[in-house]
Amino acid sequence: MRIGVIGTGRIGTLHARTLSRHREVGSLILTDADPARAQGLAHRLGETAAPGVDEIFKWGVDAVVITTATPAHAELIGRAARSGLPVFCEKPIALDLPGTLQALDEVATAGTILQMGFQRRFDAGYAGAREAVRAGRLGRLHTVRAMTCDQSPPPPEWLPLSGGLFRDTLIHDFDVLRWVTGREVADVYAAGSDGGPEMFRAAGDVGTGAVLLTLDDGTLATATATRLNGAGYDVRMELAGERDTVVVGLDDRTPLASTEPTGPPPADKPWTGFLERFGPAYEAELNAFVDVVLGERPNPCDGHEALQALRVAEACERSRHEHRPVALAEIPDRAQASHR
Repeated sequence: MRIGVIGTGRIGTLHARTLSRHREVGSLILTDADPARAQGLAHRLGETAAPGVDEIFKWGVDAVVITTATPAHAELIGRAARSGLPVFCEKPIALDLPGTLQALDEVATAGTILQMGFQRRFDAGYAGAREAVRAGRLGRLHTVRAMTCDQSPPPPEWLPLSGGLFRDTLIHDFDVLRWVTGREVADVYAAGSDGGPEMFRAAGDVGTGAVLLTLDDGTLATATATRLNGAGYDVRMELAGERDTVVVGLDDRTPLASTEPTGPPPADKPWTGFLERFGPAYEAELNAFVDVVLGERPNPCDGHEALQALRVAEACERSRHEHRPVALAEIPDRAQASHR
């Protein structure tokens, strides 16, 4: 199998390394907006660098992995679909609903595969929580608390391109909330704070956000995020039911310090970022993509899943700006019927 990797930044490099050592992948073609970066990675991996995206399609590949900046995702998904190629794409498909829906329509028309990169679905902790919920261990689920805390903010020039905290960061929590609980979000009430560095205000973004979500069975969930959590990278989910409570992301590297006299000691080596915390999950999702291309397993996270997470993020942005609860029914989903 020959796979084209478009984008060789942090995630692209990680994915290329995973694919390069996969027993079913014979070779890679790498390209990037910075040709020297792609050439350097290709040299280190013993793979081939292409001068541009056109060559990925001209030279012939069996599948495409897209890890470029978000504004290029939808166009590249469409191009791969028209070429009849399976695609793995990092989230999101696009930063808006029209772009997302157009790309999904192209995939549906071509009848090709689109697997989205929501790596938390491949994390052992989240998988364990999903199993606990589905097996009824917790009893009736009444409360879910999700959080994503980055240790340090992204570069200022990247913020205006990110889509904002809800679309860029909390979208992972929205996706895994649906995946773990098996429920849909009915409505949201969101707020944000632009306190901290000026760059958040300059970008029209917020550095901290909080959402109250009501699921379609009445379960209440909260999701919070911040881009400035000095203690370390902290991603957790707590699920409380009438019988039991479980937590994802609580281990000896969780950046927490207890004030209780008999509480656990603070972590010696707290997590510093998502590549470190979710390294095994990133590898597992790419291995799954190879299996999907080979026809050995169903698609574990198709484009419709990404659309639903984006709809929640869109509802949150509307709620934040309008200072009111927003029902998911207010956010269009015209592609839903064709992607079930």
